[in-house]
Amino acid sequence: MSDSEPTLVLSLTVNNGSEALDFYTKAFGAEELYRITAPDGSVAQAELMIGNSQVYLSEGDPAWHAKALDEGENAPCLFCLWVDNCDDAFQKALAAGAESLMEPQDQFWGMRTGIVKDKNGYRWNLRHTFEEVPLKEVKRRAKELMGG
Repeated sequence: MSDSEPTLVLSLTVNNGSEALDFYTKAFGAEELYRITAPDGSVAQAELMIGNSQVYLSEGDPAWHAKALDEGENAPCLFCLWVDNCDDAFQKALAAGAESLMEPQDQFWGMRTGIVKDKNGYRWNLRHTFEEVPLKEVKRRAKELMGG
C-alpha cells in the first residue's frame, strides 16, 4: 500500500447503479472516476470521490457475495459527511431525492447535523462544526442531557 492510498474505502452495493451514481453526484458533489458496465447494462464496478474520500459502487451480484438492501430497509451503518454548511447540504440532498430522517439541528458536542437516507437505504449524517467543545465539556453536557 502506498502512502497516497486511503486506509479504508467504502464499497456500496445498490439496486440501480446508474441512478445511485447520479444521486451521489447531485446530492454530495461526488466525482465519478470510472464506471464498468456489465453486458446487461448494470453497474459492475464504479469508483467515485466524495470530497477526499474514495467510494466504490456496484449492483448486487451473488457471484461476488454482494446484495443490495431490499426497498424500505435501512443500512445498519451511518456515513458521516463533513460539509461547509449542514443546512445547505441537507437541502441539496433533499432536492436530489434523499429522504429526511432528521432536520438539521445543533448538537451539544458542537456540531450541526442533519440525517438523510438515499434510495438504497444508506443513511448520511451531514455535519459541520459550529463550536469547538473540549472533551471534558462534551462529557459534562452529555451527563446533563441524560439526567445524571
